[in-house]
Amino acid sequence: MANDKIKNENLSVESRLRSLYELQTILTEIDRIKIIRGELPLEVKDLEDNLEGLRTRIANYTAEIEEFRNKLAQEKEKISDAQNKIVRYKEQLDNVRNNREFDLLTKEVEFQSLEIELCEKHINEFTRQIENRTADIETTKEKISDNEHILAEKKAELDEIVTETRQDEERLRQQAKDLEAQIDDDRTLSAFKRIRKNARNGLGLVCIQRNACGGCFNRIPPQKQLEIKMHKKVIVCEYCGRIIIDPEIAGIEEETPVK
Repeated sequence: MANDKIKNENLSVESRLRSLYELQTILTEIDRIKIIRGELPLEVKDLEDNLEGLRTRIANYTAEIEEFRNKLAQEKEKISDAQNKIVRYKEQLDNVRNNREFDLLTKEVEFQSLEIELCEKHINEFTRQIENRTADIETTKEKISDNEHILAEKKAELDEIVTETRQDEERLRQQAKDLEAQIDDDRTLSAFKRIRKNARNGLGLVCIQRNACGGCFNRIPPQKQLEIKMHKKVIVCEYCGRIIIDPEIAGIEEETPVK
């Protein structure tokens, strides 16, 4: 009777370990689906942010063009004012009473002429800036068009993947739920979930690989390996805390270490 009890307990442990391995396989597939789906939303978000940045750039360029146009108008107004002054000064030159007045009016005419030259220089500079910014706007619009096209494709791809993977994920989650119900050991199941949550790659259970833990790859002592292969109890890695099983339970042919 005692031997039968021990045998049943061993089978129970082995059964739990097999179920845990199957559960781990299903959860890993769910993680893979999340990764596939998780990359595309980030790409879509980056494209949307990039488009927003390009549109803001166009708004800034447009504001700069408006500013340059206002400056152009101011420079043209200065030229008109200077030209009027030159006409007035030249009229006054016909009625000067002495050399002093003549020299003063002549200098004013020269000064206003220089002002006109300076304004024309500014006008040419502002005109170039407007042309440059107009070209920048056209280039940016082309980038927006390209990015909008890519964004539309990415969104369509994301919608398709979400539709496809949602069904797969729901199916896998149901399988995982059914498996959890078969594992009649809440303590082991809770420990597995806790280990998996803290593990970087989501692996809460791993196989022995080349005499080492399949999670952290630290070497497992021979005596510990023997205990794992006996399936009498749930054994965790003393380094990473993952549950360790032998490849036989997973249906994997054990690799022979390279000597």
